[in-house]
Amino acid sequence: MPVFGLAALWNGSALPERVAAWVEGLGTLLSTAQSLQLVVALRAEEAGLELKVEAPGYPRAAVEKLAEEAKRSGGTFVELWRMPKAERDAFRGATFGGGTAYPGEQRAAAAHALQQHVSKLAAGGARPSAPPANPMDAPRPVPAPRPVPEAPPARAATSAPEPSAPQPRAIAPSHQVPTAHRDSPQRRGRRFAVKLELEFRTELDFVREHALNISNGGLFVRTAHRPQPDSVVTVDVKLPNGNRLQGDAVVVHVVDDPYTGGVGLAFLSDDATFSQTLDGYLASLVGGTG
Repeated sequence: MPVFGLAALWNGSALPERVAAWVEGLGTLLSTAQSLQLVVALRAEEAGLELKVEAPGYPRAAVEKLAEEAKRSGGTFVELWRMPKAERDAFRGATFGGGTAYPGEQRAAAAHALQQHVSKLAAGGARPSAPPANPMDAPRPVPAPRPVPEAPPARAATSAPEPSAPQPRAIAPSHQVPTAHRDSPQRRGRRFAVKLELEFRTELDFVREHALNISNGGLFVRTAHRPQPDSVVTVDVKLPNGNRLQGDAVVVHVVDDPYTGGVGLAFLSDDATFSQTLDGYLASLVGGTG
């Protein structure tokens, strides 16, 4: 079953009682979760909670409510699963490495630890004017465009034509994999316009389609078979280089158009092999060899 990674961060600007209430209310809001796993990290200037939610489908309404309540408590809410794996792993290591793990049924103990620490942060000196920064808002470097080869000089009409050198394949997105909002900083990673043979499985259908875009966050599939948003599907993508990508993805967007419609899928896999296979293929696209 898919596991969705979430997190919340607080500093001395937060309200300790609301922080505790937020943690204790996780079970009520995430009522569809099969299991919850918590990691509490208490650092010199911040407190953080990592939450792993095992659920059959992405609980979008509950997560939106969690984000709203986290903001009211003075905290910052992060949908970790939307981050590229390398960034997600780095953030987890820096923020929650060495933290204390709590099973879901011990939310009260986790809430108490966080409340005490946030209270100490608030009483420890000048209160911060804003919650901790969201790692997904950090600017990303924009890759420099690949140089376009100059056209060869004109030749006399009587000259025999020479075979033209193969040109680099244009890589320009058509559809893009959406995340939260169209221009949100949560739209992570470069997208590449590709056409891949794809197999994906829902509870009702098993069809063969073509992926128009792939990125390190997900892909858009033009298909008449459109599972509902927030449902989880199993994807099995056969790459042109012969490798396969297999794992779970959540439906984050549905385009209902008779000709260009389809579904935007966000990968959920934390598997190292999955990530390495995808990263290797994306690197080949950048080099023009995919």
